[in-house]
Formats: sequence, structure tokens, C-alpha cells
Amino acid sequence: MASYGLRARVITLTLAPTLIIGLLLSAFFTFNRYHDLETQLVTSGTDIIEPLAIASEYGMTQQSREAVRRLISYAHRKHSDIVRSIAVFDAHHELFVTSNFHPNFQSLTFDKTKPIPLLSTIEQSKTNPSIMILRSPILAEGQFVDPNGKEIDPNKPLGYIAIELDLSSLRLQQYQEIFAALMVLLLGIGLSGFFAYRLMRDVTLPISHMVSVVDRIRRGHLDVRIEGKLHGELDTLKSGINAMAMSLSEYHVEMQHSIDQATSDLRETLEQLEIQNIELDIAKKRAQEAARVKSEFLANMSHELRTPLNGVIGFARQMLKTDLTPNQVDYLQTIERSAQNLLSIINDILDFSKLEAGKLLLENIQFDLQESLDEVVSLQAPSAHEKGLEITLRIDPNIPQGVVGDPLRIQQVLTNLVGNSIKFTERGNIDVAAELRSSKDNKVEIQFVVRDTGIGISERQQAQLFQAFSQADASISRRYGGTGLGLVITQNLVGQMGGEIGLTSRLHQGSTFWFNITFQTSNMPLAPQMDTSPLIGKSVLLVEPNIQSAAVIEQQLTQVGIHVTYQAQFPEDKTPYDVVLLNLPPTMQYSQGDMFNMVQKGLALTHNLILGVPSTELALAETLIKLYPIQCIPKPIIRRKLLQLMLPNQAQSTLLAAPELPSNKKLPMRVMAVDDNPANLKLISALLTEQVEFIITCNNGAEAVELAYQQPFDIILMDIQMPHMDGVTACKKIKNSQLNPNTPVIAVTAHAIEGERERLLKAGMDDYLSKPIEEHVLHQILMHWNPYAEEGTIEKLPLTADSQNTVPPAQTENSAVLNWQVALKQAANKVDLAKEMLAMLVEFLPEVDQAVQHALESPTEQSEALLVIIHKLHGSCAYCGVSKLQSLCATIETALRAECSIEDIEPELFELQDEMEKVKQASKTYLT
Repeated sequence: MASYGLRARVITLTLAPTLIIGLLLSAFFTFNRYHDLETQLVTSGTDIIEPLAIASEYGMTQQSREAVRRLISYAHRKHSDIVRSIAVFDAHHELFVTSNFHPNFQSLTFDKTKPIPLLSTIEQSKTNPSIMILRSPILAEGQFVDPNGKEIDPNKPLGYIAIELDLSSLRLQQYQEIFAALMVLLLGIGLSGFFAYRLMRDVTLPISHMVSVVDRIRRGHLDVRIEGKLHGELDTLKSGINAMAMSLSEYHVEMQHSIDQATSDLRETLEQLEIQNIELDIAKKRAQEAARVKSEFLANMSHELRTPLNGVIGFARQMLKTDLTPNQVDYLQTIERSAQNLLSIINDILDFSKLEAGKLLLENIQFDLQESLDEVVSLQAPSAHEKGLEITLRIDPNIPQGVVGDPLRIQQVLTNLVGNSIKFTERGNIDVAAELRSSKDNKVEIQFVVRDTGIGISERQQAQLFQAFSQADASISRRYGGTGLGLVITQNLVGQMGGEIGLTSRLHQGSTFWFNITFQTSNMPLAPQMDTSPLIGKSVLLVEPNIQSAAVIEQQLTQVGIHVTYQAQFPEDKTPYDVVLLNLPPTMQYSQGDMFNMVQKGLALTHNLILGVPSTELALAETLIKLYPIQCIPKPIIRRKLLQLMLPNQAQSTLLAAPELPSNKKLPMRVMAVDDNPANLKLISALLTEQVEFIITCNNGAEAVELAYQQPFDIILMDIQMPHMDGVTACKKIKNSQLNPNTPVIAVTAHAIEGERERLLKAGMDDYLSKPIEEHVLHQILMHWNPYAEEGTIEKLPLTADSQNTVPPAQTENSAVLNWQVALKQAANKVDLAKEMLAMLVEFLPEVDQAVQHALESPTEQSEALLVIIHKLHGSCAYCGVSKLQSLCATIETALRAECSIEDIEPELFELQDEMEKVKQASKTYLT
């Protein structure tokens, strides 16, 4: 009723009670009267039939039809207004006498299948609702005898009387009662409506007038008043509304004055805000300009710092290749480490800048987690061993080998945490661990943990760890060094990878840093699996003074089925072992006599002695290998390298400190190097001299363009920032020359700002090489852009004898089947390894062909077996340069995993067989 007006409310509240009460009373009295009339009729019928039943006893006993007829005829005539017919039936339900003719006497009888009831019954006619039938039994109660003189049993039914009552007059009387009740109800409603109308006229009309006046006041007519004489509360309401209108009029005048004043003040405020907006806009432009200047400053600082560092690191490495005294080697290694530390500081600042700007992009590639973590601890081992610290790596065996993520950033985070632990630890251990937290739906959550026994961090200092340019203790920056950016970058990197990082630490008791990362798992093979079955059951004596290091090594060996006996020192007994692994602690002072005694003890127990030496004692290891029949492995011990040393016919020293180039043969190429810095130019020349035959150097871009117009080149290494003409402009001019329009121009720059590579490639450069230049990276660039590797028989320059002995490239018709250059690249440019992998693939093809043929012959039975062998072939193809065969395997494997039938992929299987045959034919060029 909230939406109804006062008029509707008055009418409703006036009429509704009258209507409800009238309906209730009328229904109540009508219902009672209705049933009373029916009860009276039934009572009258009972009063008629029961005396007749008693009076008819004698006549029924004597079988006197005339006496009974006179009796019922008299009763019918006396009550003819309600009685339609009276009939008497004997005990066999046969009609005895009747007061008048009835068309259907059967409707008046009892159910013949049941005995006659001893009490009267009342029944509504089933064929005519205006007829009611009463039945009453005639009982033998007077001890009369039948005409034969036989005495009748008392209370025995002699028959029964049925009376048919007419309800027509009763129904008419009932309808009259209902009509009378309705008339009374309508009269009551009419009276209530009359009084409601009078109330509405006396109340609602004045109120409607007041509403109209209030509405006019609301619309601003404040001079309007309510006129006329009203009574009671309405007069009070009229006075209140008039008083309200007067007050509103006064408030309106006062408010208008206030609005005028506020408008004046607002104008002044807006003028001030406009001035402030102009000042803020100017400040914003200055901030943007400052940000741009900062970015340019970082780019220029990167270039200016990396350029001299390029020369320092490069020439230090070149000098280390020459004959030097031990002191000179030590000095040069110190110079190189210092330059690398300075380079890492520059990288920290640049990474922080990228993270701050939100421009650091993460890779999402497949990588071997074990190999990545091994690389981290191997690179950090020299720093730890120099301080006498043990460093260990423990990886949960349940972690899958291949995961998908950004391996470089994972290594950067771990390198920072491990480096900090080494920096702030004076004695004890640095323990690195990777633990599986959860695995679900091809995703694994891995927790990386770095524990140390260093100086620890108090709770108050822990709050400052992840703030830029801050350290837990301001005094340690001078003692330990650092920018204070490492943990900030680490936290941001972990956050971008969707993980979290934290620590637990106690002062003077060490610290534990941890971070969690979720990776996608991968089923693609990353590296050939090592067959460790020959090592199962072998006995190994592990001599390791450090308990944590021993536990890690024991776990690694036990996983492959090796029986490990651990001792902190050499045992006194002479029990022989298949292998003895003797690990030297980094804190030990190694004299010649002590080393001789340890080696002799080890050789007395086994013919296969492996010596684990700290990474700072590689020279000692080389000496021992020359003097004794032993093998050496650097600490921390890498699982794969250790197992390789234990396997028969594969034992070799694993002490190579740096990667070697795939080949020492010079490439028959003409290369031009352009750089305005003499030191850089000299270093590039020195690196190129070891790899290519013809080198021409230029000091600026203009000179490079002049030479490019005079002679052809195979590759041009172009610096970017140079006087007179920058590298991009020089590249464009060279591309317009007649002799070098398609010559690859490689950008060589010290810029490491995000987007620099994309900008240079878009500007016309063909590839990108960052300073400081690494030898293996330069070699990969040269191999990638080597024109002779693709053209085969075309010779722009005379080939040397050594170069002519290399494996010939694939013929033109075979290039789409087997790309030898891709195969070499996958094999790290090692020809023998590439041949071996190709031979393994070719040997495996007949088995695949047989499985495919079986699948085609029995398509309902071979789908699972075919999926296994196609998956294995898919992995083998990834390392042999057979791209089309690999693509076919991927298509078939995907279809089989989607539960496609053999019939659906039958065309691809036939194509696979044809492609395998082509690979066999193409491989003969390289395997013969």
C-alpha cells in the first residue's frame, strides 16, 4: 500500500473490515442454517420410517399385504410434501408392498450380497441428487407366530422399509437463506461506502489541497499559503506548512547570499588550481625528461663502462693463453675477476632500472634444472673454496629433469643468494637445495633453499634487506662490498616469475634464504640419458670429512643402485672396493708427502681412485694425474661427471676450466671489424685471428663504408657508437653498395638496455653481439652467418687443406631432408658427435618402420605401442637436423595422444615411412 494515495487508503480501510466481517458472519450463519434444514428433513424422515417399521412387524409376521399397504399408504398421504414413495421389502429383498408405483425399485433395496442391517440408514441417491433414501429394518420383537404356528426368532429381520424423500423444497429454502445473507452483506457494504465517502470528502480533499500547495513551494513559489478554515489536526498541519514556507523564504534569501559569496571564492580557487595545474604539468614534463635523461645516462654509462671492461677482460683472457709465471697468472686472474665484479655491478644497476620501469621480460623455454643448478654452484665454488667453505647441491630426485621457465633468471637469483652467503660466511658450509613442494596437472612447485653458517641477520635488520641501496648493516658495505641491489633484484625477479621469497636467520648462527617457483613440466628429451646399469651393485668407499657434503654424494650414488660406505677418514682395514672417492677439504694445507700417503692408501683399496679436489687446487690435480694412475674431479662434485668417471671405458678427467671451441680450423671467410676504440679493435682482431683467415679492421664508419664499396666481405662486425658516422648509418650505406648488399652486418655494442637488440635489428642490422665479447658466442655468430656452410661448392676464397677435409654439406636435393648445419649446431659443432647421433637415428629407423607396419596391419591393437615408439623417434629427431621428419612425428604423436584411430592418421604414417627412407639415403653422404 505504500504506492497508494490517501483516498485509496481510506476506502480500503473502511470497506475492507465491513466486507470481511460481513462475509464471515454471512458464511457462518448460512452454513449453519443450510445444515439445520438438512438435519430437520432427516429427522422428519426418521420419525416417519421408524414407527412404520415397528407397526409393520405384525403384518410382516402374518404375511398380510393389505394391512401393511394401508399402514404405509396412510403415512404417505400424511407426509406427501416430503415423501415421494414408501416400499416394504421382505427378508429376501423382494418387494412386499408399496404406497405407489416406482420406476426403479432396485435403487431402494439394500445390497443383496450383505445381510440386512439392524439399524436405520440414510443414503443420497446416486442417480438424482434431489432424492434421499432412508431404510429401516423390520425386526421380530413381539413374539408373534407365523401362519403356520411356528414362533419367530426375536430380533430377526423380517424385511425393511425404504422411504424416498424429496429434497426440492429443502434446496429452495436453502437458496432463500443464502440470498437473504447476501442482501444483508450488500446493505452493510453500502452503508460503509457512504461513511467512507463522507470521511474522504472531509479529510482527503483538504490534504490534497495541502499537497498541491507544498508542491508549489517545492518548485520555488515560497509566497504561496494555505487558505480556508479547517478543523482539528488539519488546522494544525495548515499552520505548520505556512510557517515552514515563511522559514524557507527567509532561508532562500540567506542561501542566495551565501552562494554568491561561495561563487566568488570558487572563482579565486579555480584560478589558483589552474596555476597549480600548469606548474604540475611543467613538473611532469621535467620528470619525464629526467627519466629520459636517466635512461640515456644508463645507456651511455653502460657503453662507456663496458667498452674499457671489454678490453680489460678480453686481453686478460688472451694473456692467460700465453706462457706466464704463476704470479703473473694470479695477477691476471685477479684483474679478470675484478673486472667481472665491476661488470656484475653494472648489470645489477641495469637490471634494477629495467625492473623499476617494468620492462624486464622473462623467457619461457625448456631447460634442464639439474644442469642449471650445477652451473651455479660450479661458478660459485672457487669463491667458496678460497675462503675454506664447503658448497653442496642437493636436488630432490622426484623433480622432473625438464621444466619450462627462465633458466637465466633462476641462475641469477641463486647466484645472488649463494654469492651473499659466501660473502658473509667465514667458516662452515653453503648448502643449496631444490625440493619438490607439489605436483599437479603438469605443474611442479619447487622450493630453492640456500643455507649458510655465516654472521646471520637480526630481526631488526631483516626488514631492510629487500630495500634498494640498503644493507643490513651500513658498516658491511666497506668490509664486504656490494651495491645493495642484489636482494631487491632477486625479490622482483621471483615476483615476476609468480613466486615468493623469504628468509629465516639468527644473529651469529647463519641464514636460510628460500624462494618458491612453479614450473610447467616437459616430456621432451633434453640430453641423452646416461646408462648407469653397469654401476648397479658396485661398492664405493666415500671418504669425506664434511658430513653435509658426504650426505649429498651418498644420496646421488645410492639412487643409481651403488652400495656406499662412508668414512670421515681412511679406514684401518684393507677391504677392497670397486671405487674409492676421496674428497679433499678446502681448508687443508696440501703437502707433497701428505698427498702421496693419501693416494697410496686409496690405491691399496681399489684400482679406481677418484680424487675430489677443491676448485682452487686444479693445478695440484693436474700434477697428481701425471704422477699417479688416478682420476680427479673438482668440487662440488657434479653427479653426471662423477658417474662418467665410474663407468667403464668412459673415465676421463673433468678438470676443464673453460669451454673449448668446436674446432681449431680457421674459417675461409673475409671479415671486416669496425670499432673506434683501439683496444676493442685489437681484441676483436685477436679473437678473429684464431677463427677466420682474412681480417680487415677500420677505425670508424666512414672508413668501413669506403672499403665496402671497394671489395666484398663475408661478415662485417660493426660498432654502434662511433665519431663521424655511427654504426647504423654505416650499415645502411653498406647495404646500398654493389659489392656488399647482402653481407651480414653484426651490431657489436656495449648497450644492454631492454629493447636495444630489437631497435638495431629493425634499423637494418642482421644480428647482435654484446660486449664484452665471449669467444664461443663470437664463434657461434661466425658459424651462423658462414656463407660457405650453406652454398657448399661455391668458393669465394681459396680453402686450406684442413678446411677441405671437413664433412661436405648436404646436396641441394637433400637439404630439405637433412640439414647438416642444424645437426652440427645441436651437437655443439662437434662433427664426431653429430655423426654418432645421426647414426643412432638411422639404426633406429627400421624398428620404427616395423612398428608402423604392424600398426597399419592391426590398427586396433597397436596404438599404445606406436605412441611409445613415435615419441622416442620424435626425441631423436630433435638432435639430427631432420626437421620434416620431426614435424611428422609431432603431428602423429599429437593425434595419438588425442586418441585418434590408426585409420585417421594412415596418410601421415605412409608419409612417415617415405620420409624415413629419404633420411636413410641423405645420411649416407655424412656417414660413409
